[in-house]
Amino acid sequence: MKIAIIGTGAMGSVYAALLADAGNEIHAVDLWQAHVDAINTTGLRVTGASGDRTVTSIQATRNLADVGACDLYIIATKASGVGSAAKAIAPLMRPDSLVLTIQNGLGSGERIAQYMPTDNVLLGVADGFGAAMKDPGHAHHNSMKLIRLGEMNGGLTARLDTLTQVWVAAGFNAKAFADINQLIWEKYLCNVTLSGPCTVFDCTLGELMANETWWHIALGCTQEAYRLGQAKHINFAFDDPIDYVTAFASRMPQARPSMLLDHHAKRRSEIDAINGMAVELGQQLGIPTPYNETISAMVRRLEEKF
Repeated sequence: MKIAIIGTGAMGSVYAALLADAGNEIHAVDLWQAHVDAINTTGLRVTGASGDRTVTSIQATRNLADVGACDLYIIATKASGVGSAAKAIAPLMRPDSLVLTIQNGLGSGERIAQYMPTDNVLLGVADGFGAAMKDPGHAHHNSMKLIRLGEMNGGLTARLDTLTQVWVAAGFNAKAFADINQLIWEKYLCNVTLSGPCTVFDCTLGELMANETWWHIALGCTQEAYRLGQAKHINFAFDDPIDYVTAFASRMPQARPSMLLDHHAKRRSEIDAINGMAVELGQQLGIPTPYNETISAMVRRLEEKF
């Protein structure tokens, strides 16, 4: 397939390298000029869970218009970049082009819908990936558990199965799901529990859990988000959200959420799509979200100093 990956930070670089190594024509689109130059000059190096490889077949650019029509566009930007990515994709895509967006938080599909019909939009969830940029042209990932894929409007389709096989052929553990929104919400519970609180308290997942006060606040965020999901009739696979997020966090005690890594790099985070989205939904649904409101305000205050 001819695939454009918009946003080749740590996660996007992992996608690009493995998909290119499997024989796909990969175009990396990113605003980081040094990263683009490194990919074009010496290749894209990815180290970690999938081994150590340098892929030289990837073409990188800052401008998606240089790439043109593709079979698949993968939006791997931060949540705040999804809208601009969709706006750039819309005039280039063919009627049979697919758009797959993989982000933390909620609302990516709705952001895309502002710029194009969502008939050809699919949603993804990256589960158990810990990745970071080491240098321009070099990404490292600690683990890669599962890529979950689904149609934005639900159901299992032939094109979803084909897309899943493309990921499997590239060495990913990938699976198609009929109700991807359930899985997005289940990951979202983990996001609100861990991302904002770890950023506010500048700690690992294990340190967050070990501090009784911090963990109480984090679980307050969990419970608020779970009530929002119930109000939106999300079919959660569990009845106890506390047990679910605790088990998730316990598997990676040394991990630091990407939001915290953004703050360490003095970059603005995805707070609006994570804890901030809980506040927005709470206002729409009439459900109080004081824990998420407080965490969001504190993260934004920290970002004012960047």
